[in-house]
Amino acid sequence: MTTEKKDIFERVTEIIVKAIEEGSESYQMPWRTSGGFPNSPINAVSRKAYRGVNVLLLWATAQEKGYKSGTWATYKQWQEMGAQVRKGEKSTNVVFWKFFESEKEIDPETMKAKSIPVARDYWVFNAEQVDGFTPKEEAPQTREQRIESAEQFFSTLGIEVKPGGNRAFYRLETDSVHMPAFDAFKEPLFYYSVLAHETTHWTAAPHRLNRDLSGRFGSESYAMEELVAELGAAFLCAELGLPTDPRIDHAPYIRSWLNALKNDKKAIFVAAAKAQQALDWMTNKVEPEMEEAAYPPISFRINRYEAFLELGARSPLLAANPGFDSYYWTTFSRPKSVGRKR
Repeated sequence: MTTEKKDIFERVTEIIVKAIEEGSESYQMPWRTSGGFPNSPINAVSRKAYRGVNVLLLWATAQEKGYKSGTWATYKQWQEMGAQVRKGEKSTNVVFWKFFESEKEIDPETMKAKSIPVARDYWVFNAEQVDGFTPKEEAPQTREQRIESAEQFFSTLGIEVKPGGNRAFYRLETDSVHMPAFDAFKEPLFYYSVLAHETTHWTAAPHRLNRDLSGRFGSESYAMEELVAELGAAFLCAELGLPTDPRIDHAPYIRSWLNALKNDKKAIFVAAAKAQQALDWMTNKVEPEMEEAAYPPISFRINRYEAFLELGARSPLLAANPGFDSYYWTTFSRPKSVGRKR
């Protein structure tokens, strides 16, 4: 008896769905952060943050296993650093993208072969799964420093924030974010984490990233935009060291998210990519000196046998196809003889 091997999209979706279901009663989603842990997961060698759906995979695994470290690397990378993965430890599956040109698909505008993204596996281990690794001591930001950083970030974005009322929401008609009074929050850091959610909605405006905001409450498109805002806020909060505590008001969306993810194995990839795109857009606006470098002709780097695409606003392909509608997806299993590096 043989069983069909699940592709990357199915495996990743199952992991995220399982994490959402396990946290649904307490409204604790796999993208919840504590304002200090795990922040954005980083690679032990490059010290660069993982992106998009990989952030969710590593957060979900850290939450399930109880890891206190947000540092990850492949088996070979740990060895090259003088560390050793302990016997019996299980790796975590993450994804990278490689592009190839399709001879069958021609871009009608350029008359050149279309670039087709390919999802491929690689496996990483957390720092708590290895011996012989001593993390660098870094002084954590104080509460006051995090508040100051958050205030500066949102002020620089130039959002029109209207205080008052007991609800937080973004109004497209006036292009304004409405927030309860600052004093209504029991902790100032919570104010900024809620603001991060509404600011992600703000990036969806037609003159910004032009996401679909036409859905009504209860519709799938409405729920998916809420998921993008949830993930975008989590990514941003991790960057700013802000907490994303469970929110009871998001309970009505959980079932819709689960239905969407179960019905479409690529939905979480699209939502995470759009959330990453929103974060990149905000970061580039706040740090204009990075703007030019953030938009190369094509954003991937070659490392031995593979190319790693940084999906997000930095990718002209994603910017041109924010819904991934024109993408053709292909998956390959990892060659046993190739050592993966991030």
